Amino acid sequence: MVELRHLRYFCAVAEEKNMTRAAEKIFMAQPPLTRQIKQLEEEVGVQLIQREARGITLTPAGEYFWKQAQLILEKLASCVEESRRIDAGKKRIFRIGFVPSIFYGQLPQLVRRLRQQHKVDVELLEMKTGEQIEALKSGKIDMGFGRVVMPSLEADVTQKLLFSEPILAALPIHHPLANDDVDMAELATLPLITYPGGKPPTFANICLDLFASRGLRVRVAQQVNDIGTALGLVASDMGFTLVPEQVMRMNRDGVAFVRLKDDGINSSVFLSKREEAEDDIMAAAMVILDELVQNRIEGRYP
Repeated sequence: MVELRHLRYFCAVAEEKNMTRAAEKIFMAQPPLTRQIKQLEEEVGVQLIQREARGITLTPAGEYFWKQAQLILEKLASCVEESRRIDAGKKRIFRIGFVPSIFYGQLPQLVRRLRQQHKVDVELLEMKTGEQIEALKSGKIDMGFGRVVMPSLEADVTQKLLFSEPILAALPIHHPLANDDVDMAELATLPLITYPGGKPPTFANICLDLFASRGLRVRVAQQVNDIGTALGLVASDMGFTLVPEQVMRMNRDGVAFVRLKDDGINSSVFLSKREEAEDDIMAAAMVILDELVQNRIEGRYP
């Protein structure tokens, strides 16, 4: 039978790529650690590691097993932490992952109502959509809000489309193109301020693909980590950026939000959550969210 200690031992070996260093890390002699890893491989029925002259490498099966073992251990740690909080009489923490552009729409209202109406402690964690999926699997967050569809999801995590909204161009307020709708070809002549691409899909990748799919080449002037910084650079006349419509509610000085002439350029908002029985807090969050989304679709902002 595979036990938790096997997972901990294997993760130490996978991280260190060296049996001696792994044994030192977990305060264990090397021979017993080697026997435990061998026992684990026998239980699983596959070879997980390969010993080479320069150390240890993981087999493809070992790489997969390592990733899943990390998720199991992280979820266990989250479960233990929450159980101790409950035992101590503390309220459960409802954790929400989000991409920054979501924060200018319905998310603050959701948090406010959960705290005021249901006395829930809410913790907000900024993370990319892919990071949210991993955090959901490990129990680090309860729900996540992102802008991209992940190509492959495991059975216990689902994504739901909430709504789509137009993508706008943010231009310096005195720029000649800021007075009317603008097309992608006109924007391609200007320097673009974008966000780190990372592993697709990301909002930055989506923005760049909008130009590439039209045969347009755009010059990236600078990459920044958040929308606030991007809009600050736009206000400084450093270039333009693309943003979802709800960002327009920031009313940033020195920035004009201009609609695109090209049809069908939208950004979607997705909810990610675990597919499991809902507790009272999750049920309350979903009721509030459904109302806020309906308001957004019908043009009534909270």
